[in-house]
Amino acid sequence: MAIAFRSPPKGCIHHTDRGPQYCSHDYQKILCLNGFKASMSGKSNCYDNAAVETFFKTIKAELI
Repeated sequence: MAIAFRSPPKGCIHHTDRGPQYCSHDYQKILCLNGFKASMSGKSNCYDNAAVETFFKTIKAELI
């Protein structure tokens, strides 16, 4: 749905954790067909997204 509604440009990076839904062949195929570069967090590394999540939390708080 996000691809259909937002029309992201080719080469966008799609970063996820290592959940089975994101590792599946079908999901990876959709990313590839739409020009995404797949990126996954490191194995057993819960801090991969911490800096980005903090950044967006700050932006959201400032907007309110």
